Amino acid sequence: MPVKPNISFENLKVAFASKSDAELRRMYLVFAMLNNKFISDLGIALTNIGFKLHLPIKGIMKRTMFGHFCGGETIAESTSEAQKLAEFGVESTLDYSVEGDGDEASYDHTCAEILKTIEKAENQSSLPFAVFKATGLGDYEIMTKVQAGEILSQDQSMAFDRMKNRVDRLCHAAFHKGIKILVDAEESWFQDVIDELAYDAMEKYNRETCIVYNTYQMYRHDMLARLKAAREVAKSKGYLFGAKLVRGAYMEKEADRAEEMGYPSPIQPSKSATDEDYNLGVEFCIEKDVYLVSGSHNEASNRLVVDLIEKHGIDKSSDRVFFAQLYGMSDNISFNLADAGYRVLKYVPYGPVEKVMPYLIRRASENSSIAGQSSREFSMIKKEITRRKVSKE
Repeated sequence: MPVKPNISFENLKVAFASKSDAELRRMYLVFAMLNNKFISDLGIALTNIGFKLHLPIKGIMKRTMFGHFCGGETIAESTSEAQKLAEFGVESTLDYSVEGDGDEASYDHTCAEILKTIEKAENQSSLPFAVFKATGLGDYEIMTKVQAGEILSQDQSMAFDRMKNRVDRLCHAAFHKGIKILVDAEESWFQDVIDELAYDAMEKYNRETCIVYNTYQMYRHDMLARLKAAREVAKSKGYLFGAKLVRGAYMEKEADRAEEMGYPSPIQPSKSATDEDYNLGVEFCIEKDVYLVSGSHNEASNRLVVDLIEKHGIDKSSDRVFFAQLYGMSDNISFNLADAGYRVLKYVPYGPVEKVMPYLIRRASENSSIAGQSSREFSMIKKEITRRKVSKE
């Protein structure tokens, strides 16, 4: 009988090995703020006001929230952070997190920026993946119309074609450079369109190795069935299937829209139902030879994936299974898995401070799963500060 892998997510020495005492103090400050709802809400409000009034708060942001959750303002700065992570066996994907202006110029700019991340990744072994959101490349309102079966105007049809071409440019570039690329999941009312774009790209580029990965938000009650159906289509058409599984990032927005518009909510009835489908999803992927990125901050789910890798005899250094967490979150999971030799990916957001802060603010204020994680993070940081003090005495 094989010995179960001995992974401890409580090993804080490994978890925070990459952090200096000064960086740990900054983490303490950031999570102390996030862990106090009043201070967090106040900080978000003041940040919004500060940027609207063009107050000189950029330096403060770089030393606190932006500095902790983002790799930098540029590809060069973020690549430097990725190289630091790589010293501890943690790989990265550079995530351009600027929310564009919603016009063709901004879509072209975003596409060009992501192409640069692909070019940078070609020469950096620490950057095995690129990533994009379809809404950075085209109008979500057009995608919503397409999913609803509405007829597009000539201008809308041309705009939709341009978006599809941008998606193909990115996937083709990733294929040509030998880089994997993640297609992020978004809201349910245009997710079908994103899925079809991802599957078309998989059929073109996933013939010999897995280049394109689609993302599945398991807080949707239909997502496990959708995942299984997509894998069957891939098998029938003869291409490799790549899937990133996450619990999800738009739960509040999804529930509010369903209630407002009077249709059944796509969201699972409970957190436990989401957890169950997530775990069933990773089991399915590993058993059915799906190329998996397990995007989870949940310790039990990460342990399950470790056990499944062992059970099915998968080489943990291969590209069959990656673990993924957000930069600045769950280092106890990321660094302990990497220390044990598993492939671990950090999503590293980057972009100009004033343009990335809306993304960070929304993530802090809307995403309940991350809000719930902050107290756990804060507790571990305090324990590590104490551990270091004791070790120095």
